[in-house]
Amino acid sequence: MHNNNNTNPDNQPNQTPNRPQRNSKTSPTKTSPAKTSPAKTPAPHERTDEACYQKLPPGLRPFAGSSQRDPLHYASHPYPSMLRFAKHLALHFDSPSTRHSYYRQMRLVHEQSQSDPAEMTEEMLRDYFLYVKTVKCWGSRTIRQAAASAKLFFVGMMDHQDWKIFSQIRTKDDDSLPAVLTRRQVILLLRHIRLRRYRIPIKLIYCCGLRISECLALTIHDIDAKGGKLWIRKSKGNKDRMIPISQTMIADLRRYWKVHQHPILLFPTAGRGACPSDKVAERMGKAIRPMPVSTLQKIIAAARKELNIPVCTPHTLRHSFATHLVEAGASLHTLQALLGHVDIDTTMVYLHVTHRSEQDSRALVETLCQELPR
Repeated sequence: MHNNNNTNPDNQPNQTPNRPQRNSKTSPTKTSPAKTSPAKTPAPHERTDEACYQKLPPGLRPFAGSSQRDPLHYASHPYPSMLRFAKHLALHFDSPSTRHSYYRQMRLVHEQSQSDPAEMTEEMLRDYFLYVKTVKCWGSRTIRQAAASAKLFFVGMMDHQDWKIFSQIRTKDDDSLPAVLTRRQVILLLRHIRLRRYRIPIKLIYCCGLRISECLALTIHDIDAKGGKLWIRKSKGNKDRMIPISQTMIADLRRYWKVHQHPILLFPTAGRGACPSDKVAERMGKAIRPMPVSTLQKIIAAARKELNIPVCTPHTLRHSFATHLVEAGASLHTLQALLGHVDIDTTMVYLHVTHRSEQDSRALVETLCQELPR
């Protein structure tokens, strides 16, 4: 592995180096389950991310984004019914994060009632949903998730087929529009972020409309420089998709990769703790995981405050990409494919801007990348 800053400029991220992932010395393969719960108590997202990376067997893709432990692997459960529910969830859902979310909703139920949820009556559950809706003022999506979890527990697992409460719960989403930056604000934001290891992934999120976890999980094998394609693999819903990427952005990624030359990752973490600037590239070249999601979130939050931008998160850049494409003339179905939306109703929120004639999506993406800081 080469970690020097002077490498062949002709090397492209999707062409170098030619090493199989299974032989990477940085792949953690012998971590016991006990190491996923260290004695010290770091922030929850840091603990779960670290555990996820340690569990990755060789040959699998790196993981970026928030991760949750599978309830089936919890050290203990407050009631036997909750252990049974964890097993029930494992049969219904593939994603550990989904299982964790549904389990958490039932944990909140039994904590509020201070009893075994298996012993709850329908009236007790009705009082719980009245409480979270009128006192806690939960959002509509949270209430729907809580209802779905409770239905899986009480109807699917406990077989209370006669309960009417689940047909009585009604909630409606707010018709709020996503926050969107102007092209000028995007340029100012990128110019304000001085370190290239942060600016390049943020620029890629905007230029390709990526989710932050999709961006940070990219590998050198996901870019087809010759074809101008970027492959997003194992994204939300465990789905793959292909999107166009501009040659300008590919050139930026090539220059950035030449700095650290990681054998797999495009955006490896620089690690924690103080490190001399001339050693950062070497540390990144040996990283075993991508840059943490929280790092980019904090960088953008700090820049937003200094630039006095009302709202800006990594996902705001994805919204801005979609809105600017619609303004440039992209069709709704083109945008749906680029964003990876399953339901076109999700994409229709971007119709709050003027829709113009259809153009080639690759030309539109090229236009978005022009004049942005490198």
